[in-house]
Amino acid sequence: MNSPISGLYRAVTPAGSRAGEQFRLDVDGHYPQMAASGVVFTAGLGRTAWMAKLRSASGGGFSGSVLYRHPAALSGFPYTTLQIKVRKASTPSEQPEIRVTFRSAGFQRRTVTYQRVSAAFDTVAFEYDHVEGITPVISFDTGSHPNRPPGLPVEDLSIKTVYERSGFDVQVSGASPVPLAGAGANQAWNDTEMHDAMQTAWSRNANIAQWAMWVFFANQYEDPDTGQPEPGMGGIMFDSTGRERQGTAIFYDSFISESPPGDQNAAAYVARMRFWTAVHEMGHAFNLLHSWQKALGTPWAALANEPEARSFMNYPYRVIGKVPAFFADFEYRFTDNELLFLRHAPRQFVQMGNAAFASSHGFEEARVSPAPDLALVIRFNRPKPIFEFMEPVVAEVKLTNVSRAPQIVDQTLLSNLHELSFMVQKDGGPAREYHGFATYCREAKPAVLQPGDSLYSSVYLAAGANGVDLAEPGYYTIKAMLTLEHEDIVSAPVRVRIAPPKGYDDEYVAQDFFCEDVARVMNFDGSRVLDGANDTLREVAGRLKGSAAARHAGIALAMPLRVEGKVLDLAGGAVRKISAKPAAAQKELSSALLSKPAEAAETLGHVDFKYYVDRLTDLLASEGDSAAAREAQQKLLAVFEARKVKPRVLEAIRRREESYGSEGKKRKKK
Repeated sequence: MNSPISGLYRAVTPAGSRAGEQFRLDVDGHYPQMAASGVVFTAGLGRTAWMAKLRSASGGGFSGSVLYRHPAALSGFPYTTLQIKVRKASTPSEQPEIRVTFRSAGFQRRTVTYQRVSAAFDTVAFEYDHVEGITPVISFDTGSHPNRPPGLPVEDLSIKTVYERSGFDVQVSGASPVPLAGAGANQAWNDTEMHDAMQTAWSRNANIAQWAMWVFFANQYEDPDTGQPEPGMGGIMFDSTGRERQGTAIFYDSFISESPPGDQNAAAYVARMRFWTAVHEMGHAFNLLHSWQKALGTPWAALANEPEARSFMNYPYRVIGKVPAFFADFEYRFTDNELLFLRHAPRQFVQMGNAAFASSHGFEEARVSPAPDLALVIRFNRPKPIFEFMEPVVAEVKLTNVSRAPQIVDQTLLSNLHELSFMVQKDGGPAREYHGFATYCREAKPAVLQPGDSLYSSVYLAAGANGVDLAEPGYYTIKAMLTLEHEDIVSAPVRVRIAPPKGYDDEYVAQDFFCEDVARVMNFDGSRVLDGANDTLREVAGRLKGSAAARHAGIALAMPLRVEGKVLDLAGGAVRKISAKPAAAQKELSSALLSKPAEAAETLGHVDFKYYVDRLTDLLASEGDSAAAREAQQKLLAVFEARKVKPRVLEAIRRREESYGSEGKKRKKK
């Protein structure tokens, strides 16, 4: 028989081999990488993962050199070369065996016999859910669009098959509609609703690492700034409670459903983009970065950026020649580097809910230009970067054109944590990379940045998907890096201090405050399902009145009350509408923002303070209280004038204030 021999093997001899000792052989089948990897257990040292590149050996079998170990110390796995002899299966029911000899100078050689237990390297479960009216594209006819490689096999290719060819045994469940009855007129999903949906809809939702992910097909994403649908958002990688990389959402009423004018087969173009987006976002859940971002994070193996790669992990519109050039050469697969990671990286780096997103890839030194055109600055808009105990650290990021010529930049550059990364290090501790709770797939919005002009954004750095990074009292160093196509823009490091608790109440409430759920509610501006976290925030707001933490807690509690919301109710089999509570939202937001506006601006930062005051103003105006809306903008203007904010920002506030009339209309009390 000439059957493939690649797959997952387990040790059967010698008798002393641990039952969990694995060997992964990757020499045939789909996209063979000529690689082997494994996990060994050494008494007193624990598990060591290793990876080797192979070549065919004279006389049959394979030989190779070990290129990688994790942990890197030689004591757990001292071998540098290996030789593999293969005994193929003689019947369909029999599994192949391999005999592997490990060698290294100065060490006794070790020979182990392994038997294959699976042709796949791991088993993974995909669960699909979709809102009523959406037909998920989970397969695509590769011959349906004429823009394709000449030799591309024509087939009905499924997401399941893509990942099976990448080395996984895939189990699929779900694909049942979630009715939208009662969801209200707004069919778009905001961050709060998407986060809540992740907690309630996924049948395997658990605070554990597992080979499983949830994929939700929805209609549109809601822009947090405008409250309106955002057609430029195609998908999100979402993180389940306590663990990240466990789910994604795909938005069909977005740019991925728009074909270019005159396309030869518009329906196939749209189906292809929807299929590509789903596989792309799911790839992030396997801890795959974008093709141009392999130079971010902490090292696994020597991977390099691949900005022109025809991979599911590259954006079609980023390559030279844009979308037509991409799909003319796209073979509906991942690159060899990505397959090497999926099949042979230590499994905690790949498994959903395990290692943090964007960690454990290949990373290079920052590619810093000696004369960059752009400058990146982290700032906190306060006299000294000292934060109260429990006060969330919100950083503002400023990107400025420091050249003499206009620069074309993506307007979403600073709001996408694909390109923008942060390192946080407490004095005396290790550096940790900040990872946000969600990863967005947005359409690029090119814009001209004139000399001296800047882009701004805020980042909730207090906590992310890999934990609470800025909580303990002490000094921290924070640094940011923006990854562009040809260079990296690195900020100067900034120092911040977290002050010690002021008393017993701080220490008591902090026990519940510094947790994953509370951090998520704060990051996503509220939750309608994480009741325990909301109870903690109410305690903070009530017990620590006047503190910065209480101000942030009040905002997180109020934001979901402004508007009608949606919650996935799987027990009832529908999307349940949650009515707005505008009076309660107005009271809470007014207290947090306008009772002491200067203090609110300091703890929130200029970007977020304006954002929240504008949302309060929208609420007041929608309730017919234009006088209060005008007053809110007046207080915003007064604070920003005192803080010497740029004139164009002040002018925009004045125009908005004037739009509510010279006197304003006071809402009648009922």
